[in-house]
Amino acid sequence: MTTTATFERQTKALIDDLKSVCANYGLGNDGNEFKIITQVFLYKFLNDKFVYEIKRLEPNLAKAENWEVELKKYSANDYEMLMMQLNESTAHLNPKQFISSLFERQNEANFADIFDNTLLEIAKENSDIFSVVTEGGEKIVLFENISKYVTDKRDDFCKAIINKLVNFSFENIFHEKFDFYATIFEYLISDYNTNSGGKYAEYFTPHAVAKIMAQCLVTEPEKDVTCYDPSAGSGTLLMNLAHAIGEDKCTIYSQDISQKSSNLLRLNLILNDLVHSIPNIVKGNTILEPYHKDANGKLKQFDFIVSNPPFKLDFSDYVADLDTKENHDRFFAGLPNVPKAKKEGMAIYPLFIQHIMHSLSSKGKAAIVVPTGFITAQSGIERKIRERLVEQKMLRGVVSMPSNIFATTGTNVSILFIDNANKKGDIVLMDASKLGTTVKEGKNQKTLLSNEEEQKIINTFNNHEAIEDFTVVVSYDQIKEKNYSFSAGQYFEVKIDYTDISPEEFEAKMNAFKANLDSLFAESETLEKEIQQQLNGLKYE
Repeated sequence: MTTTATFERQTKALIDDLKSVCANYGLGNDGNEFKIITQVFLYKFLNDKFVYEIKRLEPNLAKAENWEVELKKYSANDYEMLMMQLNESTAHLNPKQFISSLFERQNEANFADIFDNTLLEIAKENSDIFSVVTEGGEKIVLFENISKYVTDKRDDFCKAIINKLVNFSFENIFHEKFDFYATIFEYLISDYNTNSGGKYAEYFTPHAVAKIMAQCLVTEPEKDVTCYDPSAGSGTLLMNLAHAIGEDKCTIYSQDISQKSSNLLRLNLILNDLVHSIPNIVKGNTILEPYHKDANGKLKQFDFIVSNPPFKLDFSDYVADLDTKENHDRFFAGLPNVPKAKKEGMAIYPLFIQHIMHSLSSKGKAAIVVPTGFITAQSGIERKIRERLVEQKMLRGVVSMPSNIFATTGTNVSILFIDNANKKGDIVLMDASKLGTTVKEGKNQKTLLSNEEEQKIINTFNNHEAIEDFTVVVSYDQIKEKNYSFSAGQYFEVKIDYTDISPEEFEAKMNAFKANLDSLFAESETLEKEIQQQLNGLKYE
């Protein structure tokens, strides 16, 4: 087993151990288990990252038989100097906050309070860098009082957690990069697929979709660019995008109405060396109150935008509040009417598309997951959006994905690519619906793409290739001629197969057709007479 595979197995085992502790204290599948597991995992990660970094800065600590004993010999000034040398992605801890210190104190009275206060102190001392903000400016810090979720034996619960954390160290895996942490993150949140009726898709977009979006957007080296997701969830799309660009070459911005999502995104940023972007993670309603603005109060514009927005949502309570002068340009295609029934079926994704179009820089690029019905709708807001994309020459292409690419929804989806620099009009429309292998995932069917299929989509799209029954490359004028349809199938050539036959063969085929028709006509005449006889025999009683 490779070193990476060993660490992956050990990390997953740690997660399983923490879940086992929660189950043993009555929190298995409890709504608060998610908070405990993710925060304890984060504490472990930050603790080990701190140890790793100070050993890199101070070789004598790395060589010491007991690095903690040596560290405790540092004066207050020397320790402060050491803290100043840490990079911003490393949380500042003092020796009494180490996991090892808590392990040594576990037999003290009121250990649960010691444990909780330690986490709260770490959160407070690192709030400037590690806090997520709300649209109202409030800070959501790293940790909260964890033991409060246990009704009995709080001390024993916290002891059990600490005893799991000391058995394994992350120190030897901080050199690992995106793929490792993406796998760990997915495993970490895999059990928390519901939240007040919401589905796991709220927090996690399939890796294949995220990879295709990122690699079709980032086709050349970039530097110092901004990346944005107005419905970020746990940040899967943003992480793939940042990895394609280079984590040190981009700054992440996001907004999401769910605090749970924002906390997960913060964890994802920490795992993937994007701590510098945490202050830009906002918990709030993007459609009603977009947070990210420039110095003049106008919506900030971004170089790259990715989004898998909710398709339908009951937003009847505030849709009227969107009809303002300030929103006139943002929602150029209009706002939906509130239906009398089934308000939960209100389409909100067109508002996200309009918001994204309005938030793109002059050369910005975007990739958005949309229901496939959007690409052919012949009226309403969807049609107006497609017209604007064509008229303003913003369209880069569309990839229609296989059905059930998301296991949690039966809605067919496509990826809409927008590019403010694509004025040439070499637009790629792709029908990838026939790709993939269908597998069973729980009670649902899910389609999985192989690595080769993912790469086929990416390469064909980026190379502007036209492949029979798979892709077409069209101009803006051609799209107008097709009534602004973005469906590849409507541009495929209709093939008619011709077969050479002799005059005798032709005459024989025609005679056979005539004979068959004569037989059918005769049978029809017989049936008509029988029906008439039956009708004549009917009497009123």
